[in-house]
This record gives sequence, structure tokens and C-alpha cells, in this order.
Amino acid sequence: MNEDNFADELTAFVEMFNTGTLILLVASILVLWLINWCIRYFMERIMMRFPTRRFFIMQLSTLMSFTLYIVGGVVLVVGVLRPPQEFMIAVGGSAAVAFGFALKDVAASLVSGLILLFDRPFQVGDRVSFENVYGEIMAITLRTVRLRTLDDNIVTIPNSRFITDVVASGNLGAMDMMVVTEFHLALDADIQEAEDIVRQVIVTSRYAYLKKPVTFSIEEVQVAERLSIRLRAKAYVLDVNYEKAFQSDITRRASSLFRERGILRPLR
Repeated sequence: MNEDNFADELTAFVEMFNTGTLILLVASILVLWLINWCIRYFMERIMMRFPTRRFFIMQLSTLMSFTLYIVGGVVLVVGVLRPPQEFMIAVGGSAAVAFGFALKDVAASLVSGLILLFDRPFQVGDRVSFENVYGEIMAITLRTVRLRTLDDNIVTIPNSRFITDVVASGNLGAMDMMVVTEFHLALDADIQEAEDIVRQVIVTSRYAYLKKPVTFSIEEVQVAERLSIRLRAKAYVLDVNYEKAFQSDITRRASSLFRERGILRPLR
């Protein structure tokens, strides 16, 4: 009796993957991929037209991709393969155990991806620091997060890593972000004048977001075995894409004014 049941289940399994079903399955997968490509292309065109809303558009694109693949996968299995109920029950138990061990890391990343989507410790478009990697979140997929560093490298990180490890978001969905720029001065330098110079440089920068305050912190630090004054300027850039341009602009112009006005720097 058991042998007869096994033969019937095997026959049902073979019938599921006949030539017509396989062609329909491949065609359906290609259609899913094409729809997802069209969604991303359409969203990129919208972002070019409305750059100030690009974070919302990128997040909407990610959500639509999630929904498309999840719903599409279920429809393919149920609507195209149409496995009999007896076969699903018989195979499901053993397959669950086998795939559970083989794909536990993938499953953890899939679940973590859903947690990231709704808990939102960071969003697509954010500048984040994770371990020794810093850059912009380009995409949150079902399994991984893709991050572009400031050197234009794409770093792929499993979703599960973000659930257990510490991650810092610099802007959390906002267009503006704080940028900290450091200057080192000699111990006998005129600190107040140096601060006034840096403030002047910041407020006249085309990249500065002046609706938020410009602040400073001053402390003694050791540089090359010598004591010096570290002046840290904390200001906001109007768009995270201009982070390094803003920092470079401040550093270049402030350093030039330091030389012109005789602001002493640490000796080598």
C-alpha cells in the first residue's frame, strides 16, 4: 500500500513538470523579472524629475519589489505548478527539515529583511556606518542590503547582520545631515579667531543647510606626540550627496584663511 502511494506521488510530481508547465514557469519568471525592471526604471525616471523626493521614491520602489516577488512566487507555485494536496503534505515535512538546515542563514536574512522593512532602523538613501563600512544604502532586498561607499564600491551585507549588530544612520530619511570637520591648531593659536573663520566659511558655503545650528567643540589632543587644540565644526549639509564636497569646501577655504591671518597650526 505504501509502495502504491509512493508511486502515485512520484507520478504526480513528474506530471507537475511536463514540458508545457516548464515553459509557462520560465515565461512567468521572466515576466516577473521584466515587471520588476520596469518598476525600477520608472522609479529612476521619477527620481530624476523629483530629486527632492528621491528617498520616498526609492523606498516605494523597494516595497513594490518585495511585494512583487513574494506574491509572484506564491502565484507561480499555486497557479502554475498546481501540486496536489497529498503530494504537498507528503513532501513538505521532509523538505522542511532538509531546507531548514541548508537555508537557515538565507531564511534568517529573509525574515530580517521583513523586519528591516517595517522596523526601519535605516532607509534606502540613508548614509550609514556598519562596522568599518560607511556609505549610502542603495537597496534593501529580500536577502541582503546593498551599500555604496564613498569610493563608489558596492558592499553587499546579509540582512541578518543588521538585526544583531550596531548600525548608525546619519540622516534617517532626511535630506540634510550633520557633517563634522576637524581642524588642529597650535596650543598658543587664537582659538576664538579660528572659530570665527570656520563659522564664516560654513555659513557662506553653497552646500550648507543653515536652518539648523552650527556648533563647535574644542579639546586638547595629542598629534604626533605633541599637544594641540582640536577644533570640531558641526554643521549640516543640505543634501547628503554633497557631504564630501561640503567638507572639502570648508577645509580648503578655512585652511587658506588660517594662513592669511596667521592662525598657528601644530608643528611637525
